[in-house]
Parts: sequence; C-alpha cells; structure tokens
Amino acid sequence: MESIIVSTEWLAERLSDPKIKIIEVSSKKGDEAPYCQSHIPGAINFFWKDLCWHDTDRQFVAPDTLATRLGNVGISDTDTIVLYGDPVQYGTYAYWSLTMAGHPKTLILDGSRTKWVSENREVTKDITKISATKYNIQEPYDKMRLGRENLLENIGNTDRFLLDVRSPEEFSGERVMEYGQFDHGAERGGHIPGAKHLFYKELLNEDDTFKSPSDIKQKLAEVGCLPENFKEVVCYCRLSHRATFAWTAMTHILGYENIFIYDG
Repeated sequence: MESIIVSTEWLAERLSDPKIKIIEVSSKKGDEAPYCQSHIPGAINFFWKDLCWHDTDRQFVAPDTLATRLGNVGISDTDTIVLYGDPVQYGTYAYWSLTMAGHPKTLILDGSRTKWVSENREVTKDITKISATKYNIQEPYDKMRLGRENLLENIGNTDRFLLDVRSPEEFSGERVMEYGQFDHGAERGGHIPGAKHLFYKELLNEDDTFKSPSDIKQKLAEVGCLPENFKEVVCYCRLSHRATFAWTAMTHILGYENIFIYDG
C-alpha cells in the first residue's frame, strides 16, 4: 500500500506540480498564524476549525462544505493535498477530517514545518492565491470514528484497548489541558476507566517526524498495546488532534487494523 506520509525531499521535488496542493493547518488565526512569518512555497493557510469543523456545530466538516471551502481556494477533488500542521498534530487531524469528508488523495508531510526549516529548505512570506475551481462533492467515510455511546457501552471490554495520548498531567488529573497559557477546556480531570497512557510525543523525533516503525511498536508495547492483545484500539485525547497522530502511526505506519478515534 502506498504510504500517505511523504518526506520533505519528496515534496521539494514537486513544488511546481500544479496537481499537488499544499495546506498549512494553523492553530492560530489571522496575523497570529506562523504562516504569516514564513511557509512552504505554494502553501495555502487554513485555521484548523475553518478547514476541519462544521460552521456552527461541534462536528466535522461535511463533504458539501469541504467542497466549497477547497474549491474557493483553487483545490479540486482530483488534486493531491499535502498537509502539514503547526503544531505537527494539526496535520494528522486535518488528514483525518478530510478523509472522513471523502477527499480521494490526501498526504501528510513528515516532520511538518520543523523538519523543512531545519533542512534550510525554501520558505516564503508570499500569500498563495489560486483562482477558485470546481470541487465535486465526495462520499463521506467515517468508519474510524467512535462516539460516546459506543465508548460507554464498551467500558471494561477486554477486546478493546483504550489509549490516552494526552500529557501525563492530563492523564493523572493534575491538569485538564496540555501545559500552556491556560488550563480549561474539559469538564473534569483524570482519564477514562481502563485507559492506558502513552503521550503522543513519545512517537515523535525531535524534528517532528514519526519515529521508526520499530520504535513506535516498542513504545506501544511498553503500555501493552500489541496486536495479539486486542481486537481493536481506541485512541483519545481532548479534541482528538493528538489522538489522530497515534491513529496515523498505528494505521498507516504499522499497518494495524481496527484502530479508531474517540473525539468526544
């Protein structure tokens, strides 16, 4: 199976390809986005909610809405989209969201901005502008997403491995959000009963690339997350950004099946 994770070298060789569209997914909006300081040439900037979420509800973007959003910035349903996040997990989150909305060909840049810049590759401040185009609405695919009711019904299910990839402080209940400027955004501290903990950054190298398959497998094994021990794995964090990083590693690097995300 062709990998959905591409290297900086791969992308650098294809910057002039008109059928490859690059999206930087930012955690900040407007002038505060790192995109405004520099970005990969040709990259289009989206604030993460403006790309991945429903306009009003706490739901993911629907296929018809995604068609409008992407078509407006010059991306068609036949284009290959390369995603990178700032921070890194916003790239995998966008991949998951766009996959659920049916975009046929979506890739993730391994190492995101961090590796690109560390290699002294070209960056620019020029804002990418592409004429609007037609994007044909695609069929949704959300088989890898689980809701709260499913999770509640399966508490204690020994065939399911529940993996909490938040920070140690969140898992213990010391905080309800990863360390930063504020500490809110969750109803209660602690973790779901039965969950095992593996901080998602344990799957990252210092340059924000994924660790090697053997290292990822070892990290998972240390918390008991082995294929022979489960029929399915459910990853979760707070809003599912970090959970998508673990899901990508298990599904698309290790080739594990029946890996799901709870995004509640």
